[in-house]
Amino acid sequence: MGTLSGKNIVKKYGKDTVLKNVNIDIETGKIYGLIGRNGAGKTTLLSILTAQNPATEGTVTLDGQPVWENEEALSHICYSREIPQVTMFGPNTLKVKDYLGTAKIFYKNWDEEYAKELVGLFNLNPKKKVSKLSKGMLSALTIIIALASKADITILDEPVAGLDVVAREQFYKLVIDEYAQTGRTFIISTHIIEEAASLFEKVIIIDDGQIVLNENTEDLLSRAYRVSGEDVNVDKATDGYKVYHPESIGRNKVVTVLAEEPVAGFGEDVQVEPVALQNLFYAMCVDGRKEA
Repeated sequence: MGTLSGKNIVKKYGKDTVLKNVNIDIETGKIYGLIGRNGAGKTTLLSILTAQNPATEGTVTLDGQPVWENEEALSHICYSREIPQVTMFGPNTLKVKDYLGTAKIFYKNWDEEYAKELVGLFNLNPKKKVSKLSKGMLSALTIIIALASKADITILDEPVAGLDVVAREQFYKLVIDEYAQTGRTFIISTHIIEEAASLFEKVIIIDDGQIVLNENTEDLLSRAYRVSGEDVNVDKATDGYKVYHPESIGRNKVVTVLAEEPVAGFGEDVQVEPVALQNLFYAMCVDGRKEA
């Protein structure tokens, strides 16, 4: 399967511009993490990439073919998001088995045995109405549909939001196992960054409707540093680097640095530590960002 590409994507709702000239390429056979603050544009971007929402401007293609109103292209994509418990007509009285039955028809590579195995693993009752599901069971249903779809490109939007820590670990293991066996492409949008970080081969950070970063996670973290010490020493050591989220405590200062490539050292007058993905994301997206 080829690359899923969004070119010059703009999305406006009235006077609000939610996505601002976004360009993105999702390569085959990788696990992507999509992270951003609430309102940054994550869900809007995913819904446009999967033709569930039209872009105001720009194009989305899969293997060079437009995705919009293209059944062949869309048959390779599964976008699994939270199923509503309340509809415009009242409580959602459809049952778990109804959603699984619809998915079986919709996804051409649907794996019925795998779906049954996952229903058992998450202890989900097929006869239960969606309106009566707990938050965790609702998350489990979206995960089951995504994994059993066997779609070449599988997108999960906040899949672990309602799961406890044991179920979240089960989910991460399932994704890794499925990826190892099939080489499917996964895009996982999540707020629970730290425990999912090891899952992501590539990370995409979206902030205020723009992609500020899209690269290999390991390479990214290899050039991210937390530099601390006396403020004059920190300023001197980090001069010329991209500096994020400076914090001062008296005469001491802490900054997050993202270098162009790994740095051998910042000098003996400062302390240097590696930065976790969650902390780097926070530093890059928190108010008061400053770049050299």
